[in-house]
Order: sequence, then structure tokens, then C-alpha cells
Amino acid sequence: SAEVFGKYHIKEAFKAKVIPKGEDVKKRIEERLRQAFMFMSLDETDLKVVIDAMDEKKAQQMNSHLEGEAGEVLYIVESGELSCTKVIDGKETFLKKYNSGDVFGELALLYNAPRAATIKSESESQLWVLDRNTFNGIVKEASQKKRQKYENFL
Repeated sequence: SAEVFGKYHIKEAFKAKVIPKGEDVKKRIEERLRQAFMFMSLDETDLKVVIDAMDEKKAQQMNSHLEGEAGEVLYIVESGELSCTKVIDGKETFLKKYNSGDVFGELALLYNAPRAATIKSESESQLWVLDRNTFNGIVKEASQKKRQKYENFL
């Protein structure tokens, strides 16, 4: 189940934002997006909109994503190493390491839910950040259109 739009929660018209960046940076972002399963179904036009909307964030040994906080962005790791932990039975438990090409924060965007885990950068890290509005306007819409196309075909 994902975020529902209706009478009391009206979907806003999507207006793509553009954050200027060089062609070499756009190519690096595209490489990372093509590694992430949720962006694989985007056509070239939608992929360009997502690339243009991505912003850069640097994290240096700090908490960048806290369990329980509201999730407004999705992250793609360009470089560095981050650790993922979750409090289970009152004890902080290590879940996994995030490295170059990994994505996190998508569940909070998909389900409009609080963050499910805490991410801490272990070293200086470079991340690409995608906002909720672009994610909903492009990534979720593309997935829904593709599913509708297959249903119509069937």
C-alpha cells in the first residue's frame, strides 16, 4: 500500500525542478540510477528529469538519516561508506553497509512512513538526493503507467 490521493489529500501538479550540473556529473548520476532497480523502468525523458532534480549532499561521519524521522528524500550513494542500524528489542542492531550505487530512503517515500532505520556515514561520503515531489511525480507515476499498460494489454 502506498500514499493515497483523494478528496482530502489532493495530488499537486508536478513541476520538475532543475539543479544545474555539468555533463560529467549527470553521467555519474545516470550510472548510479541505472544500478538501482527502482529507476530501471524509466524512459530517457523521465530519467533526465530525475537527474536534473538530484542534488548533492556530503556527509562526514555524522547521522544523516534517523530512525523514526519523517522521510522527505531518497539517497543514492556516490562514494563513501555508510552503516545501517535499527533498534530491535531495545538494542541497536547493525543491518548492512551502504556503498557506491546503493539506494536508501525509498520506503519512507513509497509509503509516506517514518524512517525505518538509522544511517550513519563511516567516512566522508557523497550522496545524491531526490526529493519526494520528483519521486512521486516521475518514478511512482512511471511505474503506475507501465503497470496500467500491461493490465490493458492483458
